[in-house]
Amino acid sequence: MDTLEILDTNLEEQLDENGDKAYAHYAEAASVTEGYVMGTPVMAICGKIFIPSKNPERLQICPSCKEIMDALFLSEE
Repeated sequence: MDTLEILDTNLEEQLDENGDKAYAHYAEAASVTEGYVMGTPVMAICGKIFIPSKNPERLQICPSCKEIMDALFLSEE
C-alpha cells in the first residue's frame, strides 16, 4: 500500500474554498507533496478533491477518511 499522509486536523472550525467545513484528509504522500509545491489537486481516500494549503494540525480529521482508514487497518489484523 502507498504511504498516506494526513493533510488538513483542528480544534477550531474552518471553512474550505466552497464554504463547507474544512477537514484534514488522508491521501497519498507523494500527491500531497506535489500538491503543496505545484498547487495541483489531490484526491483524498474519501474521494474529496482539494489543493493542499492548510496546516493539517489545525483541522479535524475527515470522518469518511477516518472510517476508511480504520476499516483498512482492522482488516489487516
